[in-house]
Formats: sequence, structure tokens, C-alpha cells
Amino acid sequence: MNWNWLNRNTDQILSWLLAHLWLAALPTLLGLLLALPLGALAFRYRWSYATLITLAGLLYTIPSLALFVVLPGILGTRILNPLNVVVALTLYTVALLVRVVADALDSVPPLVRQSATAMGYRPIRSLINVQLPLAIPVIGAGLRVAAVSNVSLVSVAALLGVPQLGQLFLVGFQLNFYTPIVAGIVLCLLVAAIFDTIILVAVRIATPWTRAVSHR
Repeated sequence: MNWNWLNRNTDQILSWLLAHLWLAALPTLLGLLLALPLGALAFRYRWSYATLITLAGLLYTIPSLALFVVLPGILGTRILNPLNVVVALTLYTVALLVRVVADALDSVPPLVRQSATAMGYRPIRSLINVQLPLAIPVIGAGLRVAAVSNVSLVSVAALLGVPQLGQLFLVGFQLNFYTPIVAGIVLCLLVAAIFDTIILVAVRIATPWTRAVSHR
């Protein structure tokens, strides 16, 4: 590692790190918000399950670089606009989480849903107050995968000139210099670990009953 190079470029690296953080975090949050109603729809109306899951699977097979290039023409943005990255990764997050949400809701015991209905809960209220809270651990596990995936995919946008940690890989390859590459890998792993920890803590806070059961 060339520590002198890192010291000289600390400000630039920090700028790329902050950009990488929000470019990965925002699509993860937006994707979750969009996947929740879609997954609930796939669960409630079983005829739509196969269609939605198939479409989500096909969407996820689109190469990220191709999607980054095509989106400016669809959105009317410039190729360097970070919005292209946000939209692309939001679509990938939705594609990953739709099935997770549907299967998480399906994992809630039928007796619980029947009890909620017997207590007078309407379908929407039962979904929000009973089923979704019980599905949080499964959804959280899927969200962890999506978040880590987004941290990795953001780096690809460096090929288009969008500033973030992926720039370190380009600098390293162009200069045949391993220090930026190693720094980029370490920082991406750090970002992924931070996201993973935040999601784990959020799931733990949102499911206090799981701790009560484990202590019994």
C-alpha cells in the first residue's frame, strides 16, 4: 500500500465514499417501499404471483451497464446524471424484493391471519398491523442481500464517469497501481458491512418479541 498516495487523495476518496453511500442507500430504501405493495399484491392475488415474479426475474437479468446506458434516453437525463444510477438500482432492488416480500407474507401462519380476521381486522389493516410485522425477519434478510448487491453495482457506474468508489478501480487500472484498487475494495466492504449492520439492528428493534422468545 502506498500511504503517501492515500494521504494526498484523502479528500477525493472521502467525496467518492459519500457519493457511493447515498447512491447505494437511496435505491435500497426506494426499492423496499415499491416492493412492499407489489409483494403484498402477489401474495393476496395468487394469480398475479407468477407474472410478477417472472417479470422481476427478467428485469434482474438486464446487465447493469446496459441499463445505465439506456436509462438516460428514457428519462431524458444526461449520461453522467446520478439519477440514472438511482433508478437502475431501484429497479434491481424491486426485482430482488418482490418475491421476498410475497414469500415472507406467505410464511405467516394461516391461523394468525384467521385470528386477525376474526378480531375484525380488515385486509389492509391486517396486512399492516399483523402480517407485515411478523414478516419483517424474512424481509430483512432479503433486504440485506439487496443492499450489499447495490453497493457492488454502484461501482459499475464508474465506467460512465459517475463519481463514487468505482473511480478508485479505474484509477488503479489506468495507472497499473494497486493501492487505489485495494482501497476501493476495502471501502466497498466497509460500506456493505455498515448497511448490513444497520439493517440487522433495524430488524432487531422492529421485532422485540423475537428476543423475548429467545430468552425463555
